[in-house]
Amino acid sequence: MSENDTSADVVGLHSLQPAPGSRKTRRRVGRGHGSGHGKTSGRGHKGAGSRSGAKDRRGFEGGQNPLQSRMRKLRGPNKKTSMPFERFRTATQGVNLDDLADRFEAGSVVTLDALAASGLAKDRDVPVKILGRGELTGPLTVHAHRFSKSAQAAIEAVGGTVVVEG
Repeated sequence: MSENDTSADVVGLHSLQPAPGSRKTRRRVGRGHGSGHGKTSGRGHKGAGSRSGAKDRRGFEGGQNPLQSRMRKLRGPNKKTSMPFERFRTATQGVNLDDLADRFEAGSVVTLDALAASGLAKDRDVPVKILGRGELTGPLTVHAHRFSKSAQAAIEAVGGTVVVEG
């Protein structure tokens, strides 16, 4: 420390304190009506909310029919229409022909790794499906898990080949 430093300027464990406005004093209820929280302690008069042990249960919407009661209830774990919250259909990553034309040169081989590297099909565990939007300018050898009929026809029309991955 130099001679000009004062103890107020030095930061240390002795000078740490919470940021202004970050700490609030807790509400002390039942300490007389002059406090503003006396008598009924902010619980109002009578009713379930004034009793000890009263609390809103999870999903309670103030007496309105709650969301879990408003949702349809279709039973059975193996029906595609049964529960609306789960994914029953197999998911695929769609890649369109115009995206292939933009990112790959004519005559190149488009593998699953090449699709991931170009940012078209990033999820490794989700199958890739080539879709038919757009047009190809040159032939490509395209590897994917699935192809739409229009995409397969368009790839083969320009002299490309389709390889279905297992």
